[in-house]
Amino acid sequence: MSLFSDNIRHLRVKKGFSQEIVAESLSISRDRLAKYESGTNQAPYETLVKISHYYHISIDLLLTADIRKIDIEGLLKLDDNRILLPIKVDREGENVIEIIPHKARAGYLTGYSDPEFIEGLQQISLPFLQHGKFRAFPVAGDSMPPHKEGSFIIGRYVERLGDVMDGRTYILLTKNEGIVYKRLNRNGKNRLILKSDNTFYEPYEVRASDILEIWEFACSIATNEHDPDDMNPETIKDMFMTLKQELRQLSAKASGHA
Repeated sequence: MSLFSDNIRHLRVKKGFSQEIVAESLSISRDRLAKYESGTNQAPYETLVKISHYYHISIDLLLTADIRKIDIEGLLKLDDNRILLPIKVDREGENVIEIIPHKARAGYLTGYSDPEFIEGLQQISLPFLQHGKFRAFPVAGDSMPPHKEGSFIIGRYVERLGDVMDGRTYILLTKNEGIVYKRLNRNGKNRLILKSDNTFYEPYEVRASDILEIWEFACSIATNEHDPDDMNPETIKDMFMTLKQELRQLSAKASGHA
């Protein structure tokens, strides 16, 4: 037995469907479906896709989560069953914001689609954030001033890549880098250019197929007081560039007088 076999049997029974009806809808024999439900055989990729579309459940949840423990009606359904996110609400019916703590940052890459992982996160509610699914992500590094390490970016979930607007900032979950916060520009239909506001870091490109989630900047929470004397690497770089330019001018003047 496996999670997958338990899940597809549970979904069929919950909807009151017979094996004959489901098998016919999937264009497979009832005997094959019975073997998938018993865990005797494993479904090939093509059949996994059909089952995912039939029940409107993403493949990753069918394979890795216990559907019996999930409120299916409380999931956010996205295009092409790419992923389903659990939606949480408070007592007043407002969406709550799950917080990804710094210690869970690395684990989010494997736990982002695990309902139990999400349910274990702390939540907050901000009354001025409405209409959307929000999540708070920790800031790491100095690539996006003035947001310092230790702060949190709250993002609104973006369902379609086509909704990404050039020049806006987004939190991305990518297969290779995990969580990143960058300014985005679309480079064709299937690629994005990621740019840091700190010019010390070079822009780079990612394929759309490597992106697991996109969250548009909604607001930020600073956990440290702003220090007016704190110079970030971008400021220091500008100072050196200005000094270099001034030295060149002085050198040129000295050569002219020689």
